[in-house]
Amino acid sequence: MEKILVTGGAGYIGSILTPQLLKAGYSVTVLDNFKYKQTSLLDVCNNKNLDIIVSDIRDKSLIEKQVAKHDIIFPLAAIVGAPACAKDTLTARSTNVDTIHHLASILGKGHRVIFPTTNSGYGIGIEGIYCTEETPLRPISQYGKEKVEVERRLLDTGVAISFRLATVFGISPRMRLDLLVNDFVYRAIYDRSVTLFEAHFKRNYIHVRDVASAFLFALKNFDSMKGEIFNHGLNEANLSKRELCETIKEYIPNFYFHEAEIGEDPDKRNYIVSNDKLKATGYRTSVTLKDGIQELIKGYRIIRKFGFDNL
Repeated sequence: MEKILVTGGAGYIGSILTPQLLKAGYSVTVLDNFKYKQTSLLDVCNNKNLDIIVSDIRDKSLIEKQVAKHDIIFPLAAIVGAPACAKDTLTARSTNVDTIHHLASILGKGHRVIFPTTNSGYGIGIEGIYCTEETPLRPISQYGKEKVEVERRLLDTGVAISFRLATVFGISPRMRLDLLVNDFVYRAIYDRSVTLFEAHFKRNYIHVRDVASAFLFALKNFDSMKGEIFNHGLNEANLSKRELCETIKEYIPNFYFHEAEIGEDPDKRNYIVSNDKLKATGYRTSVTLKDGIQELIKGYRIIRKFGFDNL
């Protein structure tokens, strides 16, 4: 039985991925500091192939011991998003960068690493031109710049695959309401309105369950995909904020939105992305943006905003 270490395995993506890895027959160790007091893995605690370590990924000696025991590593633990990183730059640097440099330094040739980064590294795109994995990176924020740095470091090991994730959406046991689609649907339901800044800025989107399924696909096809970067998003969901709101309004007709010059995106994300490279491997997504909006509407009948973000 292959052994997998998932740092941040109780987080937004990890709490979807971990049960799927267990179901696929892997032995899984989750290392998480449970910073948000989440109970997202209670449903799989009965699985004998799951171990949980409550600790910080910045504990170098612990990481060294755990990496030595495991065949596969998913380094998901991070301070995620430009606002969260800007709030505490030193913690963000030590968590997002220093830990990955350390991990890279202790990996062996037999290890396999599947790493999520962000396509916000593309920064300000060129209108009408799709960003591919070959497009020059022009990150704006600390978060974007540091993700670009560690992606390069891990790929240099020769034992990693990198996924440049679109903006993730959808229901997860460790819910996040600070992600754009999740946030806008919540506001549409409970506030009935949203004020848009930079409404014409476009970005790409991907459902959290399709993130997890792509990771499993990469695990099964590691030899043919290793050393490569893959954009991961929905080709049909390269949408502006206004277009996203118009799509949400199809399901929440009394949703009102308007534009005002009241803020700016710290990442300056304005680009369209091609996901054809990943599609060429045979991988297919299963959840559309509209599916996710309907899922969120149901989910928000259960939860109200309290602690479900990264800020």
